[in-house]
Amino acid sequence: MKLILPLLCFFVTALHLRADAAPLSTENTYTAENTLNKYIDDYPFITLASIQTPNSVTAIKNTPYISYGERTLQLDLYTPNNKTNTSRPAVVLVHGGGWQAGYRTHLTPIAIELAKAGIAAATISYRLAPEALYPAAIHDTKAAIRWLRSHAQEFHINPQQIAVAGSSAGGQIASLTGVTAGLNKFDPQAQNSATSSDAQLIINIDGLSDFTSEKARQYEDAPRETPSSAVLWLGGHYAEQKQTWHEASPIYYVNEHTPPILFLASGRTRFYVGRDEMIRRLSQHQIPFKVVTFENTPHSFWLFDPWVKPAAEAMVSFIREHFKLSETAD
Repeated sequence: MKLILPLLCFFVTALHLRADAAPLSTENTYTAENTLNKYIDDYPFITLASIQTPNSVTAIKNTPYISYGERTLQLDLYTPNNKTNTSRPAVVLVHGGGWQAGYRTHLTPIAIELAKAGIAAATISYRLAPEALYPAAIHDTKAAIRWLRSHAQEFHINPQQIAVAGSSAGGQIASLTGVTAGLNKFDPQAQNSATSSDAQLIINIDGLSDFTSEKARQYEDAPRETPSSAVLWLGGHYAEQKQTWHEASPIYYVNEHTPPILFLASGRTRFYVGRDEMIRRLSQHQIPFKVVTFENTPHSFWLFDPWVKPAAEAMVSFIREHFKLSETAD
């Protein structure tokens, strides 16, 4: 009974919010500062990565990219600050927070490093679980890709070179966004738009690839008084929502058309469950992939120096390799 009542309250609220797009006022405590306090004893050398925009980068902040009635979602776009008219690749960045929390500024340090390397990067806000359940976040991410592609000329972006990337829950969202090209369930705007929401590359930073695996369910589906983030986002436990847990797992969509994937990993293996099996399936279809592991790091390593620059460098290298760019390309 202790478990059922909170779940019922959550589902009633979530169903109401699906009809009424206004955001739910809840406390979002997954901040960079709180995470630093959580890790500092075990990693006394870490510092919060800067979100200050350097002179070499232009920031276009608080830009609306889609509206649902009175609810408008925004993104921050970071581009190289130069006068060139040469088109450049771009990345849509999806923050983590267990599908329940987090802020787009969590990936601002990564976005700035990408822009410094000549790659446009958009950090996005999307509808979190207290506002809208799965698959709303996938709809939003595809909408952000569509917005970026539709504004490609304005920001000197190559519309054929757009990647989707995310960290933790955002990594799962990014992967699912990237592997579900052409599936209208995940892209309600597809039939009414001439602009594609397909991504040409996927970058998954410590995000799940398979909700249905035994190891994932060990953490995400375990009986407990407070339901896990996955249970809340997916609308119920695995036994109750098997189809949804399967449907939300990127691993099941791998085929010959799947984009190349870069996996960036922390030292915490539980957060990228399903990756090895997904790699096996990628290999069967001869889809390029790469794994870069940052040993002895906490889960949210992308928030901190000294890991932001090497993580961004791995992303830049992968993007340049698969988009066939020179190191001086901007």
